[in-house]
Amino acid sequence: MAFHVALIEPQIPPNTGNIARLCAATETSLHLIEPLGFSLEDAELRRAGLDYWDAVDVWVHASWRHFRGAIARERCWYFSAHGERSLWEAAIPDGACLVFGNETVGLPQRIRDKHPERVFRIPMTGPVRSLNLATAVGIALYDVLKAAGSGGTGARASSTTPLRGERTGGEARR
Repeated sequence: MAFHVALIEPQIPPNTGNIARLCAATETSLHLIEPLGFSLEDAELRRAGLDYWDAVDVWVHASWRHFRGAIARERCWYFSAHGERSLWEAAIPDGACLVFGNETVGLPQRIRDKHPERVFRIPMTGPVRSLNLATAVGIALYDVLKAAGSGGTGARASSTTPLRGERTGGEARR
């Protein structure tokens, strides 16, 4: 299995650090789409990722446009509290990239409008509007891994699930 997680302009270092640790635990590639609300050298980011940063396949993209040049559109599945379809209805294939908006504005409206059939929400029954970004990524990623029958682990992107193009915005930075 080879899955990817993409964060559009993440703002809070501990969320991104926790998501990086999750990606290390599941061998899932992490894509960070700039501008970031922090430096990759931020102490809180590093602390939240613990000593797992070297185990994370991190890709930093200079912009949404650069990300779109690296990941084929048909591989992207989007998550938003405003999605009309439940995550439980999703049939997300191997090689997919799970895309999340940031902590303050969520998934941009333009993306929700352009790909409504690929926008999912995590079901909630209580009065809460949305979940913490790291929590949402964890729920979605493990649900996709379970559905794919991976036994809880993904595998790094390989030649069988190639990215379109090369890493954008320079080499992957940790």
